[in-house]
Amino acid sequence: MKGDLKLRKDVLDELTAEPSVHAAQIAVTVNDGIVTLGGDVDSYAEKWAAERAVKRVAGVKGYAEEIHVKLPGPFERTDADIARAAVNALQWNVSVPSERVTVMVQNGCVTLEGEVSWQYQREAAHDAVRQLAGVKWVDDEIVVKPGVSPSEVKTRIENAFTRNALLEAGGISVGVEGAEVTLKGTVRSWVERDEAERAAWAIPGVALVDNHLAIG
Repeated sequence: MKGDLKLRKDVLDELTAEPSVHAAQIAVTVNDGIVTLGGDVDSYAEKWAAERAVKRVAGVKGYAEEIHVKLPGPFERTDADIARAAVNALQWNVSVPSERVTVMVQNGCVTLEGEVSWQYQREAAHDAVRQLAGVKWVDDEIVVKPGVSPSEVKTRIENAFTRNALLEAGGISVGVEGAEVTLKGTVRSWVERDEAERAAWAIPGVALVDNHLAIG
């Protein structure tokens, strides 16, 4: 219990330190290292930022996110308004091949579909729409099209892990089947776990990263 109390304080401190989050609106409970976030926030971007703040805290074994997006009156938008804004945001973003990404909006929830060549393009599309007023959720169904052999993908990922100062590469094993990558082993924190996944996604030809890394 004492450990949970300290972890809850650390999570609250991290949320307070995150400028894009109104920490007073978010409830935090901790049970055996599992953090649950609740409450209401004004935007999907704030919900997204709160989730990532929790993952930065050492000692978090897992988390459940039960935050609801309740938009203030001035930020309410029709689905048609959101769709137009999303299409424009994708077209204005130089990292997104907008002609290859389609947008569907229903009840404030944005679905992105299409096929891109790189993971950074997929992430850029998500980032472009998550900040838009009226968005309550983003469902990213964009597919990264494979372009290189599995053996080359595996070698590039392992080399990237070795170069990365944030990773203990010796604790991570990499499996590649087709365009799908599986990461196994033990890392020191959620930050290191996310960094390993990010580094794997950055390699051309990766269409899926199945992250089984445990927090040691």
